[in-house]
Amino acid sequence: MAALRDETELAQDSNQREQSAARRQFAVTMLCDVVLPVGLYYVLRSAGCGELVSLLVSAAAPALSTGYSIVKRRRVDSIGLFVIAILVLAGLGSLISGSPRLTLARGGWFTGLIALWILGSLFASRPFTYQALKTLLPGKSEMLEGFWRADPRFRRIWRGLTVLWGGGLLVDAVLRVIMAYTLPVDTVPALDGALYVVTYVVLQVITHIILHKTGVFQLLFPGRGRRPAGSRASTGTEGDGTA
Repeated sequence: MAALRDETELAQDSNQREQSAARRQFAVTMLCDVVLPVGLYYVLRSAGCGELVSLLVSAAAPALSTGYSIVKRRRVDSIGLFVIAILVLAGLGSLISGSPRLTLARGGWFTGLIALWILGSLFASRPFTYQALKTLLPGKSEMLEGFWRADPRFRRIWRGLTVLWGGGLLVDAVLRVIMAYTLPVDTVPALDGALYVVTYVVLQVITHIILHKTGVFQLLFPGRGRRPAGSRASTGTEGDGTA
């Protein structure tokens, strides 16, 4: 019994570390991709800089963050390079056209491309949300692969979540482009940042509800949360014969 208790405590400690690491990563992303760009834009505007200059300078924060991540990991991240490429192309387009609205709209076009890429991952061997889960929980990679190979219901849940995130980000992208071309320039950066938070929170809440109701959360973090009533099918461990 003591050995079983120790093993359970170790598993819970590992779960807590993994979740803490995910929260720290989200905090860093929010700081570099939302808080700093928005804050820097309004600081520059209050200092008398023009709309276009303020937008281009404030856009450097996400690019620097992505570049630092690539250097730190010593590995070329295709998504990171994609982010930098979008920022550079939007900046060049804005300089050529002289339109700050093109710079404002870059977030919408970028989000739209990411949404299409997420939906496109449905045709790959592993969809986006499942791959993201493995990245967030590297210690559970082998266990997750076991569930993925053995359980059609488990696979279907993560494909459904991929549709949710891809569709949600497409709606987010359309709203960003509409804001960029219809609202006063100086109001868009703040609304853009707020929309980022709202979209993320809404999608995360829906995702957590689905994971709890299907019992997947209980599978991932034994001892955390309550197993739904019912048979093994409610925990995602019983196949139904469809992939």
